[in-house]
Amino acid sequence: MSRYETFDRSRLQLRSLEERGCDLWEPQVAELTSPEQPLDGASLRSVASAITEARRNDKPVVVMIGGHPIKLGLSRFLIDLMERGLVTHLATNGAGLIHDFELALHGGTSEDVAKWIKVGQFGLWQETGRLNDIVTQAASNNEGLGEGLGRAIESQKLPHRDISIAAAGWRCGVPVTSHVSIGSDIIHGYANCDGAALGQVTHTDFLILAKSIQNLEGGVFLNIGSAVTGPEVYLKALSMARNVARQNGDEICHLTTAVFDIVDLPEDWQNGPGPRPQGSGQGSRRLRRGGRYRW
Repeated sequence: MSRYETFDRSRLQLRSLEERGCDLWEPQVAELTSPEQPLDGASLRSVASAITEARRNDKPVVVMIGGHPIKLGLSRFLIDLMERGLVTHLATNGAGLIHDFELALHGGTSEDVAKWIKVGQFGLWQETGRLNDIVTQAASNNEGLGEGLGRAIESQKLPHRDISIAAAGWRCGVPVTSHVSIGSDIIHGYANCDGAALGQVTHTDFLILAKSIQNLEGGVFLNIGSAVTGPEVYLKALSMARNVARQNGDEICHLTTAVFDIVDLPEDWQNGPGPRPQGSGQGSRRLRRGGRYRW
C-alpha cells in the first residue's frame, strides 16, 4: 500500500459519446480508391519494391502507426494491406486502438479536446470505458491487447466492425499490437481500469512484436506517424532480436526501414544521426530530430 494519497476514481462522472460528438464519422472514412495524382519518387518506389520482394520471400512487413492514420480515416487502406497479405504485423500506440474501438462501436471517434478539457470532461466517456473490460478479459485469456480487442469486436458483432483494424487482424490472423504508456490514454483514469491487466496485455503485445522483429532479416519495417512510441519500442525489440540472433551466429541487418511523417529530414539523413549535441543524451537527440534515422 502506498503511503501517498491517490486520486479517487469513483468520483469521476462519465458522460455519453452521444453528447460528446466526434471529429471523424464513418462516412468520412476514406474508401479504397486510387489517388487522383499517384505518388511517385525514387525512395517511394524502392520501398514498394522492398515490400514486394519481402512478401515474395515470405519475409515480414511490420508497420507501426500512431493514432492519426485512423483519425484521418485511413483504416480501410490498412485493413486492405492486411487482407492482401502485404502487411504481416500492424502495431500502434494506446490511442490507436481507442480510436479503432470507438469507430467500431460508435461509428465515430476523436473529440474536441479544447472544448471538453475546460469543463473537466475530456476523455471521460461511458462507452469508451468498455475497452477496459475487454482488457481485463484479454488478460484472463493470456492474450495481447490488440488480439483481445479484435476478438471482442468480432464476437460482439459491433456495428462498424468492418472498419476496425483490430477486428481485421483477428479475422486475418495478422497480429495487431498496442504499445501503451500508462497514463497517456483516456481510459487509464476510469474506475474500471485494472493497471495490472493493462500492463500484462500490452507487455504480451510487446513480446509478440519482438517475435516479429526477430524474423525481420530481409523484411521491411515502416513507421507511419509515430514520433516517440514507434521508434522507442522498435529499438528495444530490435536489440532483443539481435541479441538472440548473435548467439546463433545469425544477424538482422539486411532490411528496409522507412518513415512517413510530417517532420522534415535533414539533407544528410542517409549518413546517420550525426554528432551528439553538447549537454544532451542520445534519446533527446532522437526526439529533437524526430527519430528519423536508420539504426
